[in-house]
Amino acid sequence: MKAMLSKAPGGPETLELTELPDPEPAKGEVRVRVRAAGLNFPDTLIIQDLYQMKPPRPFAPGGELAGEVEAVGEGVSDLSKGDRVLALTGFGGFATHVVVNAAKVIKIPDAMPFEDAACFVLTYGTSHHALKDRAQLQKGESVLILGAAGGVGIAAVQLAKAAGARVIAAVSSQEKADFCRDHGADEVIIYPREMDRDAQKEFSGQIKALAGKGGVDVVYDAVGGDYAEPAVRALAWKGRFLVVGFPAGIPKIPLNLTLLKGSQIMGVFWGASTQIEPKGHLENMSDLFGLYAEGKIKPQISARFPLEDAAKAMQLMQERKVMGKVVLTVD
Repeated sequence: MKAMLSKAPGGPETLELTELPDPEPAKGEVRVRVRAAGLNFPDTLIIQDLYQMKPPRPFAPGGELAGEVEAVGEGVSDLSKGDRVLALTGFGGFATHVVVNAAKVIKIPDAMPFEDAACFVLTYGTSHHALKDRAQLQKGESVLILGAAGGVGIAAVQLAKAAGARVIAAVSSQEKADFCRDHGADEVIIYPREMDRDAQKEFSGQIKALAGKGGVDVVYDAVGGDYAEPAVRALAWKGRFLVVGFPAGIPKIPLNLTLLKGSQIMGVFWGASTQIEPKGHLENMSDLFGLYAEGKIKPQISARFPLEDAAKAMQLMQERKVMGKVVLTVD
């Protein structure tokens, strides 16, 4: 097998393509022949030792993949050699083969391409959990999505539209704004790359002007930093603010705003929810496969790279230039 390994902390340029013995599945595990691996922002953090998970080195990044079951370990009864699957690995996905706990493997529909499957669970799982379970989004409500052109962002746009919400997409460029409109956003706001106090006031005013009814019902924040407070200020009465991620930094929110708005700030830790509430996770996955089959959601893959160019793909992600998803194809 081959894998892009992180042997020392650093940026994407530190990854090394390495040949290794094929791994053998232990009890309760399967070996998957990887056909595609999706990139996510945590992949750029884990190789720098900046993520909450710190695997022992050397390791391959990549927490989301799709392929075929190639070998089955003892005690695995619901998966067989040749099954088409996706898997959540945490790390290890940037490789031709990976061994993974069978509980983290899900069979995929025959009609779903490997590339779509490799870009499906983390983004749509996160966004569905956020909007359905945490915000309890209702038909007719308004949703502001910060970082709407990214992987989780565009998934949230599609899911909010499928739920009957009015979607305001907030992004950093006209190109990204056009991308979001093309995929269902009702309104768009282009915010500046740097957000000073005046820009924050202007941004909050733009949100209120588009939301109407005294503010926006739900904020889906996948950006953080100085962009969060203006969005909180634009919440409607009993609005819900979803904390999804903070590539722009961890924000500091004046808590008096929650009192004045009767609002809630809600953490979205999808990974933990799948472990703590496995029944709910399976129900959500059933929802998502159904929406995919109906054509209401589909991963928007903007770039494809071969495995050996994983560093280029990760650099694109790290520089926040990605629209939709980036995928590694593993031939």
